[in-house]
Order: sequence, then structure tokens, then C-alpha cells
Amino acid sequence: MALKSIQYDNKNFDISYEIVNQGLKKDIIILHGWGSNKDIMSKNFKNYLPSFRHIYIDLPGFGKSINEYVLSTNDYVTIMEIFLKEIHASKDTIMGHSYGGKVATKLNPKNLILLSSAGIVEEKSAKVKSKIKMAKLFKFLGLGAITKIFRSKDVDNMSQNMYETFKNVLNEDFTDEFKNYEGKAYIFWAESDTATSLESGKKIASLIKNSEFKSYEGTHFFFVENAKDISERIENGIL
Repeated sequence: MALKSIQYDNKNFDISYEIVNQGLKKDIIILHGWGSNKDIMSKNFKNYLPSFRHIYIDLPGFGKSINEYVLSTNDYVTIMEIFLKEIHASKDTIMGHSYGGKVATKLNPKNLILLSSAGIVEEKSAKVKSKIKMAKLFKFLGLGAITKIFRSKDVDNMSQNMYETFKNVLNEDFTDEFKNYEGKAYIFWAESDTATSLESGKKIASLIKNSEFKSYEGTHFFFVENAKDISERIENGIL
């Protein structure tokens, strides 16, 4: 593991990262999802994609990258752009899982790899809608502390600034970002994903003009069982 300090918006960010296949020249940037970290991605992909130098990154606020600020997706994108320049890495090929897929898309690589990416706003279930109504009611009654029990599991054990960040990024509609992306996209999805539905994956594939779509059995972390096949499809497509 390595740590790189960068400056953005007069703030300091220490970015934790890992590089695999140090001697190679063709980079693949790999970004994890919300509540996850680089180690999960590295554990599953580091033994594959032998033609690439892998760069696994903990986004600020996750893993070993400390964050003390409230951020937006645009902040994450700019921080990543600065970081990649600092370590002299190419952003030609970027893979992103879940929330990392949104950051990857806005980084606008030549080759975009999406693993059950966030970015399509989906209809909330009746249960979620009920929780939101209850939380708003308690907040209106001055019982804001109680609303913590209604928070998504995605923010369990998160600091207040990361909870505020989560609210900033949760319901972003990336329809235009996907539609305007002009590179090549490789889209991989889980058929039983309840975090980002299969229909969202198909919609993203329809929005990106130059894209390939492949679905697998499994849930949101489907790539754990399918990393080898995904990696081979990436190498065959890009190289």
C-alpha cells in the first residue's frame, strides 16, 4: 500500500492506493463502490488482466483514505484527476463498481468499464418511502437524533460529513452523462442486483452508443465469482 498527499480546494487529501504489475505501461484504474474499498477490488482482479498496470484506489472517506469534508461527485472526480496526474497514471481505461462507476464515467476515459454502476435513479420501494416519511416527521418534531435509525446501511459507522456526502451523491441522475459518453464502454451486471437493478444496466447500455453488455447470475458483488471472465472480456475488447 502507498499513500499520496494531494491538495484540492485548499484542502489536503491523503489517498491510499496499490499498484499491481508495476513494470507495465498500460494502466487500468479500478474504483470501488460506496462503503467498499480498494482491497475488495484488488483481491478479485489482481491475478487477472496481466497486460495492465493495475491502480487500485481508496476514494476519500473509504478504506485508508481519510476524509474530513463534505464532498460531491464532482469533488471526487477532480480529486481523482489531480491524484492520477500526481502519480503519472493514464486514465485511458477506468473500471468502476457501483458508485465508482459514476466517478469513472465523469472521468471520461477512452475505455469505460462499469460493474453494476450507480447513476440511474430508480423508484423507491414502499418500505424506503415509509422510512423517509418517518424520518422527516421526527426531524420536524425536533427529534433529529432518532432519524439515524432510518439511515441506509450504506452509511453505517460513517462520520457525519460522510453521511452528508452520501446524501449529496445518492439520487444523482447520470442519464445525460451516460448518453454523452463517446468512448467504448464494457458493461457488466448482476441479474439479481437489488442495489442497482438489471433494468438500470440495460438502460445504461442503451444510452451509451458504443457499448457491450453482459449479465451474470448474482447480486451486487457479482464480480467476486466472475472476475476471470470479466477480465478476459476486457482484455479481448481493449487489446
